[in-house]
Amino acid sequence: MPMLLSGADWAAALVFVPLLAALVSFLLPRSANWLGCLAAALILLATLGLVQSLLSDGPLRLAIGGWGAPLGIDLWADGLSAALLLMTALVGLGVSVYALAYFAEHPEQRRWFWPLWLLLWTALNGLYLSADLFNLYVMLEVLGLSAAALTALSGSATALNAAMRYLFVSLLGSAAYLLGVTLLYHGEGTLDIALLGERIEAGTLVYSAALAMATGLLLKTALFPFHFWLPPAHGSAPAPVSALLSALVIKASFYLLLRLWLELFSGLAGPVSLLLPELLGLLGVAAVLWGSVQALRQRQLKWLIAYSTVAQIGYLFLAFPLAGDAIDRTSAMTKVAWQAALYLALAHGLAKAAMFLSTGSLLRFAGHDRIADLDRAVQRLPLTLTAFVLGGISIMGLPPSGGFIGKWLLLEAAFSQGRWGLALVVLLGGVLAAGYVFKVVGYAFTPTKIAQEGESVPAAMQWSALLLAFGAILLGFAAPWVWPLLEVGAQ
Repeated sequence: MPMLLSGADWAAALVFVPLLAALVSFLLPRSANWLGCLAAALILLATLGLVQSLLSDGPLRLAIGGWGAPLGIDLWADGLSAALLLMTALVGLGVSVYALAYFAEHPEQRRWFWPLWLLLWTALNGLYLSADLFNLYVMLEVLGLSAAALTALSGSATALNAAMRYLFVSLLGSAAYLLGVTLLYHGEGTLDIALLGERIEAGTLVYSAALAMATGLLLKTALFPFHFWLPPAHGSAPAPVSALLSALVIKASFYLLLRLWLELFSGLAGPVSLLLPELLGLLGVAAVLWGSVQALRQRQLKWLIAYSTVAQIGYLFLAFPLAGDAIDRTSAMTKVAWQAALYLALAHGLAKAAMFLSTGSLLRFAGHDRIADLDRAVQRLPLTLTAFVLGGISIMGLPPSGGFIGKWLLLEAAFSQGRWGLALVVLLGGVLAAGYVFKVVGYAFTPTKIAQEGESVPAAMQWSALLLAFGAILLGFAAPWVWPLLEVGAQ
């Protein structure tokens, strides 16, 4: 059956639908609730249409306004970008439904949440579809500004302080990235990634650009030791915002770093291509261990999940030394390493969104997120605790979750290359994750000395978290459908 719309139509819709919805929801705040959910449904439909187009027709390149590179701007979509667009659409729909009930008691926050969230969604989709380094910079800036404003949504002193720190880090990261873009344009005369891939040659200028761009993106991704801004931002933001920051925002900068590495820098001979993967791998190891230990030490649930995010980011960077170790860049183990990182990114997005949304429901119920005072929450909010546990199963890497598939592939790549240290870190990180997840579950079954009265939690908040958690589990069964998508236009 022929598609009514082409892949180019779906790609354009993914940028203009959230942008238009953001503008209208700002002008008509009373209609923002239904408008935001309608936009979320349309974005999911457009994403599915784009995925179907890519599977049938291959990668897509669209010249905006008929003016392609190098004079104009191109949109580019392949399996990598489509997979992240689909994860973003699923998480975005879940968070949007959750926000309907969550902000019902906070009309002033709701007034600003929808335009900022939809603008952030525009930036995410635009970033995943951009093929031009400067256009990517613009999307990064819009993404960072929107995320910082959402972090400050509650208006508390703690939230404002965290938002300002996040804003400064985001601007510094963008400035470093822009410096690299400027150096590449000076040396190669173009900003289109495909044209740069054909022209780029090893040299001091290219090495400097690669290091500047990598540093800026690592700041935005919050890889250890650049993670200092993440726990305060995630811990002080409203639950829907924390879910967006952890599940989606940090994935954008990781995606861009991975895209630049695969298409521009990995094939260059010299210190960057040899030493940078090992450095990223060491930072990933430190992130897994440090983030997990800090998560175990936390007494508040949101901070525990925030430090868990620091740890889970580290797994994504273990793929760099595993892929870089292969003598042949097209070898099977290189492919396995990148598949592991991408699968972990997808699983983490769904699982961590579910865990933060579950925490928001617990906060609504108890009025606090102190782990030791959960007071038999599993009996009072069984759907919420089920969502938290299912998300935790994926974070731990237990079968049959998507996290299990990703960590299994990491172990396969590590064992095949004799990287026993990296394999041990993957296994130890899973054990530590089990420690902090079961810490929460244990207190959720335990009564406190003084019984606590709780408030009712809307069903929409509980079910949206639960469905996202089920998505993280079902991702473990979806490999036969995910692999063909990731192969579309694969480097």
